[in-house]
Amino acid sequence: MLYKQIERNKRNTVFIVFGFIVFVLAIGASLTYMISGDYYSGMILATIIGGVYTVMMLLSSTNVVMRMNHAKEVKSKNDDPFLWHTVENLAMAARIPMPKIYIIQDQSPNAFATGTSPKKGAVAVTTGLMNRLNREEIEGVLAHEVAHIRNFDIRLATIAVALVSAVAILSDLGTRMMFFSRGNRNQKQHPAVLILALLLLILAPIVATLIRLAISRNREFLADASAAELTRNPHALASALQKITGEATPVREASSTSAPLYFADPLKKKAANLFSTHPQPQERIRRLQNM
Repeated sequence: MLYKQIERNKRNTVFIVFGFIVFVLAIGASLTYMISGDYYSGMILATIIGGVYTVMMLLSSTNVVMRMNHAKEVKSKNDDPFLWHTVENLAMAARIPMPKIYIIQDQSPNAFATGTSPKKGAVAVTTGLMNRLNREEIEGVLAHEVAHIRNFDIRLATIAVALVSAVAILSDLGTRMMFFSRGNRNQKQHPAVLILALLLLILAPIVATLIRLAISRNREFLADASAAELTRNPHALASALQKITGEATPVREASSTSAPLYFADPLKKKAANLFSTHPQPQERIRRLQNM
């Protein structure tokens, strides 16, 4: 059951990411079709914009995220032996370099991982997590974050955000060009296709955001399953999830920018599932308990 779920989640992510790339190319094609009736130059433009944004965001430093959340690094095992050895053992089990460890002074239990590759990985936990959860539950949450690093989830999330930004630029260009090209329609442009292209450009930012959130939710399921694989204790992770999501106090240091990185929604918003960065806790718990 466990390995089947891991494979299913990986497969779903591949399908979603492939669909996202096709969608971005379609937006680029729609843009230049509206202007000149040409598809290919728009696909090339979308590739360039998406590539530039992706490189820019991948070069962003982990330190920026940690400073944003006022996290302080644990520099040696003497600072927190249990936390240090737990992360060290999980990294060994996951066969990745040991991530840097940070602590956030906040009473709300939560954690997150960052780093665009296992060599640059880092995990952060709140003091609330260390104080309110037992050792098995803490290990489960840390395994979830180590799994994110091993699975390159942060890199994938970064690329998804870059593609959303590219779509927003292309959509804005398209809607502006619509006014300038009015009355100068090329003979190659079919009216029905032109209307479809316009609708696609208008709805593009919303659709792109929904796709990014779908990727984020799917990777949370994968990290849960991977954590269960590392610890062989899915019920401890389910118990931790119940405690963390049952806490009504938000993480003070979290922002809307860093919220998707956290183990569970740190802002405690009651968003509809389609617009949520995390899957519904009940569904995550159900899957863990059935492993």
